[in-house]
Amino acid sequence: QVQLVESGGGSVQAGGSLRLSCAVSGYTSSFNYMGWFRQAPGKEREAVAAIYRSSTTLYYRDSVRGRFTISKDNNKNTLYLQMNGLKPEDSAIYYCAADPLVTDWTRPSHYKYWGQGTQVTVSS
Repeated sequence: QVQLVESGGGSVQAGGSLRLSCAVSGYTSSFNYMGWFRQAPGKEREAVAAIYRSSTTLYYRDSVRGRFTISKDNNKNTLYLQMNGLKPEDSAIYYCAADPLVTDWTRPSHYKYWGQGTQVTVSS
């Protein structure tokens, strides 16, 4: 059974940093496509960043580019999202997602496996 477990969320003040982790288990190899999504109350789930294998970054949302960094450690089977310069509008539940094959890495419906989410709250 494939499991994705996020950690690292929390509450910070604007300008602060957090590092999210997503540990993958139950999959015999590393997922080719993994991504971070977020969902704020009353809003649709939106793509934040996506990565192909361990070194090819596919996507950053415009609003986070230059502040967030996605990375992946295949040896540890873990996906990361380093978030710097956090803003109140970054507040949301952050989810990691994975799939062996994705044709549109910005669309949640293209990912089969999801974590339970971790809350990020940024205060002004």
